[in-house]
Amino acid sequence: MQSRRSTTLKVIKGAKSGSPGPTRRRLVTRAVPQPAAAPIEDVLERLDQEPVEDLPRPDAGPVRTGKAHDAATDAGTPGRRRALVGLLVVVLAATLAAAGVYGHRWYVDRATDDARQAALAAAKQASVNFVSVSAASVDRDLQRIAAGATGDFKEEFTRGQAQVRTAVVENRVESYGSVLRAGLVSGDRRRAVVLVAVDATVKNVKAPEGRPSHYRIQVDMVRDPDAGDWLVSKLQFVG
Repeated sequence: MQSRRSTTLKVIKGAKSGSPGPTRRRLVTRAVPQPAAAPIEDVLERLDQEPVEDLPRPDAGPVRTGKAHDAATDAGTPGRRRALVGLLVVVLAATLAAAGVYGHRWYVDRATDDARQAALAAAKQASVNFVSVSAASVDRDLQRIAAGATGDFKEEFTRGQAQVRTAVVENRVESYGSVLRAGLVSGDRRRAVVLVAVDATVKNVKAPEGRPSHYRIQVDMVRDPDAGDWLVSKLQFVG
């Protein structure tokens, strides 16, 4: 640490130069003029020109600069964004899974219902065809019945088709039927069992004026996998 310098000048006085004899010296203290103090206005002006420092406020903790705050925000944003994206993915996956299950179930139910309705309509038409035979159009009528049959029923009907034709022609049969009611007993997209109530008016040589007849027919239907048509696999009168 440097010592404080004196503000006085020490002058040594003694004999004049060139004077013989011993020299007597003494110290004389003279005041040294000090530089004038800077006016207060100059100091204040310099202070105003100094850059301002951002000091932390008392008990406020460290002050965050804009860059530090942005860095913290940027550091947290990807994590929050990933969490949000993950949540959205989970929700979307669950929604799509539920929609897929519901959509598949709706499709299966709709397809099954459509198949049942088609089987019901085909069974009603087959029942009407079976009781609607005329001597004037016997070949066409019998062919229509055979075209709507399949399996054992078709084979059995085909074998007896010639005998049926002979009976219709000889008795001059004219029979026309219509469906009263029909109901589905069971069914899916491949098979169905239908009960059909049919009224018919039958004319022949013994009843030229015609007589009403009522039939209840059970029709077993099978869907042709290739053509998609519903065909009669079994037909029998019940009740």
